[in-house]
Amino acid sequence: MIGEKIRKIRIIRGYSQEYIADLLEISQSAYSDIERGKTKINLERLRKVALIFELDVNYIIDFSESQFLTRTTEISSKEMDSNEKRIIIESFNLERELYKEQIANLKNEIAYLRSKLDKNKL
Repeated sequence: MIGEKIRKIRIIRGYSQEYIADLLEISQSAYSDIERGKTKINLERLRKVALIFELDVNYIIDFSESQFLTRTTEISSKEMDSNEKRIIIESFNLERELYKEQIANLKNEIAYLRSKLDKNKL
């Protein structure tokens, strides 16, 4: 899903939804809907997002974490100051925490559904 890819890139880059929404000249909630896949992004807006992230549109469409990591490591350390490195590390840590939270929520949902299923078997 493109919205999720855009969200990952935004977090990794350290941008807020409000910041990107302002640059796109849309509301934060409209931008949030794009990231959540509730609203499809049109090509013109996708091009603007690509410009903001300094990426090619095709790169966003074909985005995978391994591609981003490869692109990030291609940037030499001397081109990245310590603040940029810190932001990238914090972004990856934030994303990892989000995944942990999603996993915990899914485990809780599975446990709940199993308990409902067990009650129906009785």
